[in-house]
Amino acid sequence: MSEAPHEAPIKTPGQLIAAVIAAFAIPIVVIILLAYYVNQSIRTGAGTEGLADSTVAQRIAPIAKVDVHDANAPHVFKTGEEVFKAVCTTCHTPGAAGAPKFGNNADWAPRIAQGYDTLVQTALHGKGAMPPRGGTSPDDYSDFEIARAVVYMADHSGANFPEPAAPASGAAATQTAASAASPASEQSASASSGASDQAAAAAAIAALPSAPAPTSSSADNAQAGKALYTQVCQACHAAGVMGAPKFGNKADWAPRLKDPMNVIYNYALHGKGNMPPKGGSQASDDDVKAAVDYMVSAAK
Repeated sequence: MSEAPHEAPIKTPGQLIAAVIAAFAIPIVVIILLAYYVNQSIRTGAGTEGLADSTVAQRIAPIAKVDVHDANAPHVFKTGEEVFKAVCTTCHTPGAAGAPKFGNNADWAPRIAQGYDTLVQTALHGKGAMPPRGGTSPDDYSDFEIARAVVYMADHSGANFPEPAAPASGAAATQTAASAASPASEQSASASSGASDQAAAAAAIAALPSAPAPTSSSADNAQAGKALYTQVCQACHAAGVMGAPKFGNKADWAPRLKDPMNVIYNYALHGKGNMPPKGGSQASDDDVKAAVDYMVSAAK
C-alpha cells in the first residue's frame, strides 16, 4: 500500500502573505495587551510613600507651634461629664483608694446625705486619698467646673442635685489657688482591694498631708507607728498599689524582711522605687521607724 503524498498547508501566494502577516501581528498584539494590563496596576517601590505630599509636609513642618488665644474671649466651661472623663474617672470608675464608684448608689448614699455644699468643698479641698480638685489646679478647672463634675457623679448615683449656677463673667479668671490649696486632713479608712493602677497611687501620694504626723511624745512607739500608718502609709500599703507590700500580707513582706531592719528603715526614710521619702510626709525619723515596726509586726 502506498502512502498518500503530503500537501503543504499554504498553496497560494495569498495564503503565504497572510501567514507572514499573522506571524508578526499576533505576537505584537499580545505584547501590547500584556503591557496595557501591567500598567493598570499600582506599583510602589520601597520608600516611595516618603515622597507623598502629606509625608513631606509633616517632615518639613516646624517643631514649635504657637496657639494664640484671645484673652478677652468668653470662657467656655467644661461640662460635668467632660471633667469626670478627664479627671475623676481614674479613681471613681474602679473605686480606687476607697473612692465611691460612679453609679454605685450604695457608695454614694452617705456622701449625698452630707449635702451638695459639703460634697463640693470635699472635692475642692480634698479628703482621704483624694487630692484637692482631683489633683488638678484652678488653672485647669474652675470651682464651677469641679462643682459640675460633683453634681454629674452624684446625680448618676442616686442624688438629684440641680446644675450649679454659672459664675459671673470673668469670675473664673479671679479664682486663686488658696481656695483649693489646704491639705487633706484625713486618710481613707479602707481602700479598694482591686486598686493597683499607677494613677490611683499617684493620686494617693499627692493627697498626703504636708503637716507633721503626730509624734510619739503623746503616745508610745506602737501608737505613734499606728497613727502614722493610718494617716499616711495606708494610702498605698492597704491596697498594695504600685507594688507596695500589702499591710499584713506575709507573702508580700517576706522578701523585704530578709534585709536587716536598718536597711528597711533606710528605704522608708529615703524612699525606694515608687515610694517617696517618708511616704511623702513630714513625719520625724522616729515616727517613720515606728510605722515600719507597726507594719512589720503585722506581717510576721
